[in-house]
This record gives sequence, C-alpha cells and structure tokens, in this order.
Amino acid sequence: MKKISIVLIIAAVVGVCIIWIVATYNRLVACDESVSQAWSQVENVYKRRADLIPQLVATVQEAANYEKGTLTEIIEARAKATSVQVDANNLSEANVAQFQKAQDALTSALGRGLNVIVERYPELSATKGFQDLQVQLEGTENRIATERARFNDAVANYNKTIRRFPNNIIASINGFEKKGYFSAPEGSDEPVKVEFDF
Repeated sequence: MKKISIVLIIAAVVGVCIIWIVATYNRLVACDESVSQAWSQVENVYKRRADLIPQLVATVQEAANYEKGTLTEIIEARAKATSVQVDANNLSEANVAQFQKAQDALTSALGRGLNVIVERYPELSATKGFQDLQVQLEGTENRIATERARFNDAVANYNKTIRRFPNNIIASINGFEKKGYFSAPEGSDEPVKVEFDF
C-alpha cells in the first residue's frame, strides 16, 4: 500500500513538472510569435514608405524640373534602407540596430529633401499631388512610430518572460535568446535649435 502511494506521489510530481515545462515552453513560443508578428508590421509600414518614395520622386521631377542632387540622396537612402533585411527569427540587438540605422538615414534624407524642395519650388507645395504625398508620408511616419512602439512592447514582454526564473531554464535549453529594441536616433535627446533669419 505504501509503495502504491509513493508511486502515485512520484507520478503526480512528474506529471506536474511535465505540465509546467509544456506550459512554459508554449508561453515562450507565444511571446516569440508576438515579436515576429510585431516585426512584420514594422516591415510593412517601412515598405509602405519605401513604396511612396518613387511617387514622390516622379511628382518632384515632373513639377520641379528635376532637383537631381536632393532626389539622388533620397533614392540612395531608400536603396540602402531596403537592402537591409532582418530575419524575424534573428532579431538580435545588433541586427535591429543595423536595420534602424538604415531606416533613420532614409528618414533624415526625406526630411532634408522635402524641406529643400519646398523652399526652392514653393509652387510645388501647392500642387495636389505633392500635398497628397506629404500627407501619406506623414501618416506613414506616424504608423512607423506606432508599430515600433508595439514591437518594443512585444520585445519587452518576450525578454522579461525568458529572463524570469524558472522560465529562463526552459528558455536557455530551447535556445530562446534576448531580442533587440528600437531606440531613438542619436541626437534626438538634444533640443532642436530654432532660428529665425529676418
């Protein structure tokens, strides 16, 4: 009778351990999939922006007598940004930082380029096509910020989950590794200098 009780207790403990291991592993997989899904959304909005750039270039070429230097910078930045591909299964801090650096360069080129074009060709900023593109680009930049924030939330949840004890045991055995965050571009913590030249 005692042997049966001991066997039942051991079986119950083993059963609870197996259930815990399976539940923990499934929770880690769910967190990992949430990060991958968030990454896909980030890529979607960056692709949307990259797709808008040829329309912008065509509109400017048509209306502004081809502002070659400014447009070349934007086109080159777009090419660099779209060439950096990061696999959703390898979102290490270094890979996310490399992707972010390329995208930040495009953001900067677009901002500078649009300002130069509008200053040199004020009549262009009055055209409906250019205004529509500006609105779409602004909306896309807002979507990018939103999706990056959602991605960072998913990464934070994932990273916390894999680092908590005893989850970290299951995570390390199964190769779940820390993922990288998006961060603010360098210099964004410094105040913007506003100068009026009258």
